[in-house]
Amino acid sequence: QVQLVQSGGGLVQPGGSLRLSCAASGRTFSPNVMGWFRQAPGKKRDFVAAIRWSGGSTSYADSVKGRFAISRDSAKSTVYLQMNSLKPEDTAIYYCAASPTLTIWTMTNPDDVDYWGQGTQVTVSS
Repeated sequence: QVQLVQSGGGLVQPGGSLRLSCAASGRTFSPNVMGWFRQAPGKKRDFVAAIRWSGGSTSYADSVKGRFAISRDSAKSTVYLQMNSLKPEDTAIYYCAASPTLTIWTMTNPDDVDYWGQGTQVTVSS
């Protein structure tokens, strides 16, 4: 059984920064890719970023390119999302995701994700 436990998030002013963390556990945990999605109220869950567990290649949604950075610490089985220059439209619940079969290019449809974190609220407001 794979578990993804998220931390971080909260309230930040526009232009500010936040970092999300997602720690994975499970005897058989061996992802090919981990990533982040987000869901704003009344909207569908959207892809944000993904990272290949081996090698560290990354992909991003156009809306966050240049502002967000995904990284991982293999020794800690943890993936991070550093969010800079935050905007009010970044407000959403952010979800960590993992898959043993998807790639950084195919982890775009939430229906295909195998494992989810519990979600954490990010609110960007003055």
